[in-house]
Amino acid sequence: MSETYMLIAYDLDKPGQDYDDLYADLKKVGAKRVQDSVWVKKGQDDCEGLQKRLSAHLDSNDRILVVSFDSWSSINGMVKIKDL
Repeated sequence: MSETYMLIAYDLDKPGQDYDDLYADLKKVGAKRVQDSVWVKKGQDDCEGLQKRLSAHLDSNDRILVVSFDSWSSINGMVKIKDL
């Protein structure tokens, strides 16, 4: 049986702003950064619920995407799949 993962990707329209609360909440839910604006966590949550939780740390012009999936591959990621 394959693992289930959550992908969280975002575009921060004003990168100079303070997004420390967003990063802290991503870590709190168990997500790890795999690319600059992409995080992955093991396990499955409600996509909409996680999106709403994390959106509380974003400005109205920022964008976020939350996807549930069960297979992935990467090269030169910031975190290895086995470390999730």
